[in-house]
Amino acid sequence: MAIALTSEHRALAESVRGLVARDASHAALAAQGVLGVHVPEAAGGQGYGLVELAVTLEELGSALVAGPYLPTVLASAALTWSGRCGSLLPGLADGTVTATVVLDGHGLGAPDADLFLVPVAGGWALLDRTSVRASAIYGVDLSRPLSQVSPVGESADLPRMSPVGEGADLPRVSPVAGNADPPQMGPPAEGAADLSRVGPSGVWDVPASRVLGPVPVRELAAVLLGAEACGVAAWAVRTAADYAKVREQFGRPIGQFQGVKHRIAAALVALEQARAAVWDAARALDTARAHHTTARALDTTRAHHTTARALDTTRAHHAAASTPDAERAPHTADTAPDAGLPESTGGGRLGATDGGRLRADAERETVGRPPAGVPEAPGDGRALGAERAPGDGRPLGAETRLAVGVAAVLGPDAAVRCAADAIQVLGGIGYTFEHDAHRYYRRALSLRMLAGDPGVWAEQIAELAIGGARRAMEPDLPEEASPLREEIRSLAEGLAREEPLARLGRFAREGWIMPHLPEPWGRAATPLEQVIIHQEFHGLKRPNLGIAAWAVPSIVRYGTREQQERFLPKTFTGEIVWCQLFSEPGAGSDLAGLSTKAVRVEGGWSISGSKIWTSLAQYAHWGICLARTSPDRPKHDGITYFLVDMSSPGVTVRPLKEINGEEIFNEVFLDDVFVPDDLVVGEVDGGWRVARDTLSHERVALGDSWGPGSQHTDLMKLVRRLPPLRQAQLEQAGRLWAEGQAISALGLRVTLSQLAGTDAGTASSVRKLLGMRHAQAISEFCWSLAPADPYWNRMILTTRAFTIGGGTTEVQLNIIAERALGLPRDP
Repeated sequence: MAIALTSEHRALAESVRGLVARDASHAALAAQGVLGVHVPEAAGGQGYGLVELAVTLEELGSALVAGPYLPTVLASAALTWSGRCGSLLPGLADGTVTATVVLDGHGLGAPDADLFLVPVAGGWALLDRTSVRASAIYGVDLSRPLSQVSPVGESADLPRMSPVGEGADLPRVSPVAGNADPPQMGPPAEGAADLSRVGPSGVWDVPASRVLGPVPVRELAAVLLGAEACGVAAWAVRTAADYAKVREQFGRPIGQFQGVKHRIAAALVALEQARAAVWDAARALDTARAHHTTARALDTTRAHHTTARALDTTRAHHAAASTPDAERAPHTADTAPDAGLPESTGGGRLGATDGGRLRADAERETVGRPPAGVPEAPGDGRALGAERAPGDGRPLGAETRLAVGVAAVLGPDAAVRCAADAIQVLGGIGYTFEHDAHRYYRRALSLRMLAGDPGVWAEQIAELAIGGARRAMEPDLPEEASPLREEIRSLAEGLAREEPLARLGRFAREGWIMPHLPEPWGRAATPLEQVIIHQEFHGLKRPNLGIAAWAVPSIVRYGTREQQERFLPKTFTGEIVWCQLFSEPGAGSDLAGLSTKAVRVEGGWSISGSKIWTSLAQYAHWGICLARTSPDRPKHDGITYFLVDMSSPGVTVRPLKEINGEEIFNEVFLDDVFVPDDLVVGEVDGGWRVARDTLSHERVALGDSWGPGSQHTDLMKLVRRLPPLRQAQLEQAGRLWAEGQAISALGLRVTLSQLAGTDAGTASSVRKLLGMRHAQAISEFCWSLAPADPYWNRMILTTRAFTIGGGTTEVQLNIIAERALGLPRDP
């Protein structure tokens, strides 16, 4: 599943893919509007956002397009954000102007670019070529130039940056109107507002009109570089898989060897995680930019009010000066100035004003006041025309910075990992100039270098998360959801007023427990309805059906009416507890290899065999059981699905003590257990189809929880109770948080795909695999921080089972490799 998620985004990706296959020149990209996807229409762009730009960059990265497009679109994104230098946007969008952007001390772009976006104390500045000295420097990426950028000299007529000494941090701008040191944006070096430096004698000539203020260039760069990195990783995964299908060794394709298969599947997992992170960060920045634009518009409105007040005051003074003293009315209660405000002294001085007009303006400004956290317009009496520059002092919110940090940690790393894995799979040919693999590996390394040290980003993530920052993962719903939400909210409020037992009964009767099921067992809820129900019922604590959540859909779909009426109502109310009699000592992941037999007897079947790893069998009333009814048929075709009464004669349950001391799993022995014909679900010998439905019944993936066990949020609950972490621990905590948040973003993408009626591809399988491994990593790290904590002593042992049950990690990688990448199955 590419960054492109909606049908419109997929069409955009396909269009860009077709374009670069025909002509990938900078002129062709400009002619087709690729460079202006995110630029406002008024400036010659297409008026979309950073998500659309990320979709575009992924395709360009996959094609390893050369040229100045990346620094150019980064510069135009910064200009769009700042609201300044708007006259330069059309040239960047139509390709007649190119840019170089200084990141982490390196200029991304050519030394002969038209514009240079450079970090300065107080934000960023956009300079002409004549204002800088730029020279080409060696970079590992052969298809993208890098530059060394330094000041060209000093001008007496322009505000300038002071020279700095050797080893000093950023120079400072002086005296640009309205410029102030912003909070740090992006991964900061210790004690520095930015990682870039200039030489010992350099002086920047920075016109005030070219200072953009604290634009989040590093955050924009991290997302755009990450989007291109996803394209690089996608090419690497696709190339490795295609090669593994046809390259033969030892008489068979190398893609059949599990080591090769798992390497490529794991690369795809890293790619999908990176895509989710970059997509989510682009969404976050689009939202932040919209808020920023709104606040800037409010600033403009306030500036206009200030100007109008000043002009009114000037007119009033002029009128007063031309009126004889005798004709001037004395102050009355209605005309006296407000207490505390200076009276007009004449002479046209700006700032003196009519009290009534001031009150009216104050009321209007209160209505248009920006949201909490957005600085108010200054009321410092500065001269007309010197109002604060739009955007000054508005750092990104913690939630947005959190999302961007996750993309910065995962995106470039995925490209490096996938490109390296592709070279490994290709073998000797991948290590030569005869193949393009080295070019993609070079691009991946360059992208990671330019995005900034992922360890520093990880530390920032940890600090934000420890400070309470959280990234919401709720889908944006269409307008038509509003009346549906009101209806469901009203029903939820009615249920909340019920007594617990009465509420449970209504849950069951009205189909609220599994609303995606058809009526009367569910509500036949559409994906949109499921999302709203999940949101509005969040505090009502609908019962967790456990194993029954796997059994119920199969009975609904394949069971008889009698079976449905007998089992489903009591299952929903918790009166019937279920277990799953699937796995056997000789048939775990290879479930179809089961050997439990069911022999036809009068009135039904006699089942004999043993099952293992049966969760909560000692408490279950009924079990869903697979048994072989036709041993002479192919193994998938001779299996039947039964409902077994766990109190039947011949059923023996033996609990198994797990490594954590608990007894969840059981071994179950079936010795001539009789099951009547009316407890066969579906057709005889057709049980494999029913079982597959049990294991993968369709519903919308909901919420921010991606599986059982320990999550990244649990990690931060622990860290906040402990003494400050060491730097290495802080970085590790940040990386774990990044992984967890990306898994949540994957879940959101699955939900949105289902809402749109499109195929989520491998995202669900990837999310499960990542979630189980991640829970183990969280538990291991938390236990290392608090080895005496009883909870983490239990979880470090409990989570060992997560990568075994429900299909081992290795089997999951096989499934991803074979179904998603088309690698050949084992013989």
